[in-house]
Amino acid sequence: MHVVIGPDAPQAALIDFEHFLAVDIRVGTVVACDPFPQARKPAYKLTLDFGPLLGVRRSSAQITDNYAPEDLVGRQVAAVVNFPPRQIGPFVSDVLTLGFPDADGRIVLIHPERPVPDGSRLS
Repeated sequence: MHVVIGPDAPQAALIDFEHFLAVDIRVGTVVACDPFPQARKPAYKLTLDFGPLLGVRRSSAQITDNYAPEDLVGRQVAAVVNFPPRQIGPFVSDVLTLGFPDADGRIVLIHPERPVPDGSRLS
């Protein structure tokens, strides 16, 4: 399945509110960011803390164009936490870190405007 991203992406089909609620989007703090040289496209291996309920999860993120590892540690980001784990080469990604493409197609992370408790759910 190929999804078009960017401002020219067509609008998705209408869904009801229950479908939206089925996607569990939470905030977590990046506690580690490591290079992922085995990825097909440049990426980092993120370790994210989602607080006491969800704990620590991992994510592969293709965000190397806009972020250096030292800029990510301590930053809160949004992620989908209820997708099944996905094997990406030798790495298992537990969550999908969320972002929007900038004008050049490079991902810009979604994060809260001000600090919120780790594990907070998007509402």
